[in-house]
Amino acid sequence: MTTNKEEEQSDLIDMGQETTVLGKMGLFFLELVKIIVLAGITIVLVRYFLFKPFYVKGESMLPTFYENEYLIIDEFSYRFRDPKRGEVVVFRSPTSPEDFYLKRVIGLPGERVRVENGNVTVCQVECVVLDEEYLDVTTSGDVAYTLGADQYAVFGDNRSASYDSRRFGPISKDAIEGRTILRGWPLTRISYFGNNLPEYNL
Repeated sequence: MTTNKEEEQSDLIDMGQETTVLGKMGLFFLELVKIIVLAGITIVLVRYFLFKPFYVKGESMLPTFYENEYLIIDEFSYRFRDPKRGEVVVFRSPTSPEDFYLKRVIGLPGERVRVENGNVTVCQVECVVLDEEYLDVTTSGDVAYTLGADQYAVFGDNRSASYDSRRFGPISKDAIEGRTILRGWPLTRISYFGNNLPEYNL
């Protein structure tokens, strides 16, 4: 026969076990919240200070990039070094700062860039007609300028359908958001660019 004292002890044991389970569940959810918060902070830091997604709009970079392709832009590297010739960069439009353009760096600070007779000529010590293996078309236009200490000439790969430095002139380094390092979509065209740059005859 069970006494009242034994029943009270049994209740105490059950309540103790229930409290332990609730405590463990509380700690689990607390850790889960911590993980979610830390993950959120990490995503924000990466998204706004290191890498940024970018959707291609228009045909100015054909055949290298097609419309609606999904790119990842490295915003970190240019804090420690200057853009290199051949890198594809995203920058703020010099005429509409709320817009962003995707173009290739062609001219570097201190160089003289000349477009004439379907060619791009870059002058350092000597002037050389630039050999651009990625182009399917010639470069239309008739312009020439010398780049300042912090200026770059940027052209689209689809020269016949690109609004670029032939029209709006050089851009400053401050206008550049970052360089393209990854094409993430479509899956059939996933590419990592990194430091794989075109070779030029300079």
